[in-house]
Amino acid sequence: MASKPVPPPPMPRLYLATPVVEDPSALAANLPTLLEKADVAAVLVRLATTDQRTMITRIKALAPVIQTNGAAMLVEGNVELVARGGADGAHLPGLAPLQDALPSLKPDRIAGCGGLSTRHNAMAAGEAGADYVLFGEPDPNGQRPSADAIVERLQWWAELFEPPCVGFATTLDEAREFAAAGADFVLVGDIIWNDARGAAAALMDAEKAIQQGYATLVSGQSKVEQE
Repeated sequence: MASKPVPPPPMPRLYLATPVVEDPSALAANLPTLLEKADVAAVLVRLATTDQRTMITRIKALAPVIQTNGAAMLVEGNVELVARGGADGAHLPGLAPLQDALPSLKPDRIAGCGGLSTRHNAMAAGEAGADYVLFGEPDPNGQRPSADAIVERLQWWAELFEPPCVGFATTLDEAREFAAAGADFVLVGDIIWNDARGAAAALMDAEKAIQQGYATLVSGQSKVEQE
């Protein structure tokens, strides 16, 4: 009896990281139009460091704009501000920060984790309760793994583990490769905001790259099943 074909995974979705936010007014004005242009699952808000009251005000200015447009809002670090600002969760820069943050975030809010340079730390983050793991972001010195190394890590995770994995893409080619590798989400930041054509055009191009990578993934799975 022939085995049933395995359904393909869902198409990866975009995860948009903001520039460092000092004055949120321009970003809040532009985000609704931007989020209409592509399927953005979540927005990672990177706050400039200042006093807590000001940072909470900035979160409150952005949270409803993001959430009303169907995306989750996560704050980079600053776990203590998440609930007070009305954000949906936080992204933590490593296993230890994740473990420290989980009691205040769970069960109501999202806890994502990056800074996972080893397979062991990635598995430990998943076991601890991370809602996703991120591979490929720059370290504090601005260094990051090669695209091939990130692809290998995404493939390994996608094949073996249940929590979603995210690939940090710095180019459209990387976005395409990470989608083809089985990433559940592709994180984009500077390639969107630094595009001379504007963020909307860049975001739509990133979504197209993801679609192309996903088509490659599905095609590859179909060929394997037919063999």
